[in-house]
Amino acid sequence: MERKLYRSERNRMIAGVCGGLGDYLNIDPVIVRIFFVLLALGGNGIGVLVYLLLWITVPSENLPLDTNLQDTVRNGTEEIAERTLEMGNEFRRIVRDPNPKASLFIGITLIFLGAFYLIQNLHLPWLDWFNFHNIWPLLLIFGGMALLIRYLRKD
Repeated sequence: MERKLYRSERNRMIAGVCGGLGDYLNIDPVIVRIFFVLLALGGNGIGVLVYLLLWITVPSENLPLDTNLQDTVRNGTEEIAERTLEMGNEFRRIVRDPNPKASLFIGITLIFLGAFYLIQNLHLPWLDWFNFHNIWPLLLIFGGMALLIRYLRKD
């Protein structure tokens, strides 16, 4: 049976691109999502561009099989416009009525980032190891470990 690449309606976070790719490649969509995040962060943003291109050109799961590329592109661009408006409205709502926990999280994150860059800019010889190039792989390792632990706890 020939598999068809589509954007998933069942397993989607933004547009269903990673869910559809996961189904097509027969792998967990979380792995595809992590790949796109790493490609976006480490690949000078190329992951975002590839994701947007796939969003526009890959048909949605609920479109008829005989949909041509022009209709698929029109559908994808209309969906991007709708999602952008939804995100804008959601952003306005968040700014008007902020969640206290979000303020706490953002505050802690800003303090952490400020302290990180302050320590890095002090150029202390005994803290030469403390830079983004060393911290980034550690964050990836801890993130991967957290995902594995979460996965193993489900079993």
